[in-house]
Amino acid sequence: MLDRIIYKKTTLACLAFILLSLLGAAFYGLLFEKASSSDKTQQSKAQSRKVKTARVMANGDILIHNGLYGSAEQADGTYDFKPFFEYAKDWISSADLAIGDYEGTISPDYPLAGYPLFNAPSEIADAMKDTGYDVVDLAHNHILDSGLSGALNTVKTFDKLGMPSIGVYKKDRDKEDILIKNVNGIKIAILGYSYAYNGLEANLSAEDYEKHMSDLNEDKMKAEIQEAEKKADVTIVMPQMGVEYQREPTQEQVTLYHKMIDWGADVIFGGHPHVVEPSETVEKDGEKKFIIYSMGNFISNQRLETVDDIWTERGLLMDVTFEKKNHKTKIKTVTAHPTLVWVWSKGVTGSEGFVLSDYRTLILEDFIKGGKYRDKLDASMQEKVDTAYQEMNELVNLQWN
Repeated sequence: MLDRIIYKKTTLACLAFILLSLLGAAFYGLLFEKASSSDKTQQSKAQSRKVKTARVMANGDILIHNGLYGSAEQADGTYDFKPFFEYAKDWISSADLAIGDYEGTISPDYPLAGYPLFNAPSEIADAMKDTGYDVVDLAHNHILDSGLSGALNTVKTFDKLGMPSIGVYKKDRDKEDILIKNVNGIKIAILGYSYAYNGLEANLSAEDYEKHMSDLNEDKMKAEIQEAEKKADVTIVMPQMGVEYQREPTQEQVTLYHKMIDWGADVIFGGHPHVVEPSETVEKDGEKKFIIYSMGNFISNQRLETVDDIWTERGLLMDVTFEKKNHKTKIKTVTAHPTLVWVWSKGVTGSEGFVLSDYRTLILEDFIKGGKYRDKLDASMQEKVDTAYQEMNELVNLQWN
C-alpha cells in the first residue's frame, strides 16, 4: 500500500514537472517570438529609414544612317559599332539604369538602309549592350520602317540581349504590363509614346495598330501613367513629338508634357526634333518634377556638312538621381551633359558610294579645358567643343538647385 502511494506521488510529481517544463518552454517561446517579431519590426523600420538612390541616364537619338553602318562594316561583312561609343561608355555604364533612344529598325527581312526607311544591322544592339544600356526606347516615327514584323523583330533583338524596350507592345497594349525596373530598391516605371509613324501605320489593320503601337492617345496615356504611378515609386515618360530642327518646344509639347506631370509623371525625356530644346522644372504638390523637351541626337550623320545645321550634331546625356527614404521617393539631382558627334574621314568610299568616316560621341565635359581627353583634339576641334558646350548649356537653361 505504501509503495502504491509513493508511486502515485512520484508519478504526479513527474507529470507536474513535465507540465511546468512545457509551460516554461511555451512561455520562453512566446518571449522569443515576440523578441524575434520586435527584431523584424526594428529591421523593417531601419530598412525604411535607409536612404536608397538610383542614378538614371538617358540620351537622344541613336540614328544609324547609311554612312554610319557603312563605316562600321568590317572586312568579313560583319559590323562593329562599338568604337562609336568609345568616349560615352564610361558614362553610360556608370548609371544604375541607362536608357537609349534607338530610332530605326533591325530586320533581316529588309535591306539595310538609312533615311527614309531606317534598318540597321543587328550589331548595333550588341554595341548598345556593350556600352551599358539597360532599356531601349522604340517610341518613334521610324519604328514601322520595316513593317510591323520589323518593329517586333527590333523588340526581340534587344530582348535577347537583356534590354527590354518601350514604345512597341509585343502582344497587346491593353493587356501587357508596364515596364517597371527595380533599381537599388526603387521601382522605376518607364513609358514611351510616338506622335505618328510617317504614314506607314496605314499598312496595319486597326486591330494590329491598337495592339502594338504606343501612340499619343491621351486617354490611354493618362490611364497608363496613373497606373504606373500606383505601381512604381517614380515614373519616367519618353514622348516623341515636336518640330524637327526647331530649338524651342511647340505649345502642343508644353501643354501635353504638363498634362503628363499632372497625371503622375516625375521626369519627361522628350525627343524627335533632332536638336536640343530647353528644360523646365515644374512644381507639383510641393515636389519638383523635370522636363527636357528634346535631348537632340546622340549619334547620327546629321551635321553641318550633311543637313547644314550644326545643332544636329549636338545632343544631351541626361543624368537624374532619385532618392528614396521612409517610403517616399523624390528627384534628388538633375544634370544635363552636352554631347557632340566627332566625325573624321577615313579617306575611302564604301560600297554604297558614301565616303566612310570614323564617328565618336563626345561627352563634352571630358573634352573642354581641364577635361581628361582634351589633348586628343586639335585646336579647331577644341574651339568647336568649347562653343558647343557653352551654347548648349545656355539653351538648356537647367534650373534645378
